[in-house]
Amino acid sequence: MSIFDSDRWREVFDTLGANKLRTGLTAFGVLWGIFMLIIMLGAGSGLQNGVSSEFDGFATNSLYVWTQSTTKPYKGLPTGRRFSMNNEDTKALRELVPEAKVIAPRNEIGGWRGSTNVVRGSLTGAFGIKGDYPEAVQIQPMDIVEGRLLNNKDLSDKRKVAVIGSKVVNDLYTADEEIIGSSLMMNGVYFTVVGTFKTKKSGREAEDDAQSIFIPLSSFQQAFNYGNWVSYYGFMPVDGVSVAELEQKVLKILKERHRIHPNDEFAFGANNNEEDFQEYANVFSGINFLIWFVGTLTLIAGVIGISNIMLVIVKERTKEIGIRRAIGASPVSIVSQIILEALVLTSMAGYIGIVLGVWAVEFAGPMIEDDSFKNPEINFQTIIIALGVLIVSGCMAGFIPAYRALEIKPVDALRTEN
Repeated sequence: MSIFDSDRWREVFDTLGANKLRTGLTAFGVLWGIFMLIIMLGAGSGLQNGVSSEFDGFATNSLYVWTQSTTKPYKGLPTGRRFSMNNEDTKALRELVPEAKVIAPRNEIGGWRGSTNVVRGSLTGAFGIKGDYPEAVQIQPMDIVEGRLLNNKDLSDKRKVAVIGSKVVNDLYTADEEIIGSSLMMNGVYFTVVGTFKTKKSGREAEDDAQSIFIPLSSFQQAFNYGNWVSYYGFMPVDGVSVAELEQKVLKILKERHRIHPNDEFAFGANNNEEDFQEYANVFSGINFLIWFVGTLTLIAGVIGISNIMLVIVKERTKEIGIRRAIGASPVSIVSQIILEALVLTSMAGYIGIVLGVWAVEFAGPMIEDDSFKNPEINFQTIIIALGVLIVSGCMAGFIPAYRALEIKPVDALRTEN
């Protein structure tokens, strides 16, 4: 009997429809298993997208280094000593650290250090002012909306120029005003706006960038009486060098220059974005494994339920199967019929579970989005894998009942009373 035979399919649906409540409850186990698998995968992707967005606008292979207090005495210098990095450190690092592709010193006032008044005519705003090298844009990329970014000529000539964020524009300018070439007074010093930018970051980092003003580090040091002081550095390694290797080299040089004990682990603070990103990646690899593990176990529970119900159906049809065997039905036809019934039940329930799960993720998921949970999604590859799991599960669900049907001897079956 061909799989395309209408009588075979009629028999499948007659068998499954003989006890609708039993069939429905059994199918619900598979439906629920695949539904929960899709939901958990969608939730996992939403959480991963939310956390990954924290790295938007950052080079994930970047390093930041700043000073703290010494915790070990060294060369006659006491514990608890405060110290500062400077322009000479920048020169030394550029000469001694070929592993660094980008070395970007920065000073900062306003922002997390406190409010800074920026004045334009009668308008005033509290914004973060950051003194940078032009290379800083490689670590924290941004899109220029109008004008240009800082360049090396700005730095070498100590030009009083500024590139301003979108919130600065919104707070200090009207829609019809010319921005490029206008002047802003920052802490009593006038700077000319040469560019506006839009951040590539998201969340709180995006808010911070939007209300930031970038000026040349040399101008910052001169205008705000910072001398040659550098607050912190941003680094990126050359290809083939890890951030951890770069960090080790940078800290070694800075400790030697500032007479810090080689084993003082707390004199400098450091943030290795490469390690942070890898930690997140490892965490989400574990989460995805756990999701598939739990989801598969839930699905297996439903498949076991189908297998059990098929065993019951086989037992109820013992006499029928015996008669078929007696009149010459092949073992293959018996086995294929049982497996087909299990496969149809599993596939129908699983398909409904997939449809409901995808609908919940695609339509209900965006309603609960926030900074840590974004764009929950199920990709096409996942759906194909889920369908493959369903097909295999359906075959497995029918295997044991089919094997049980083959063990039925025609003579014994004919004696059976249903």
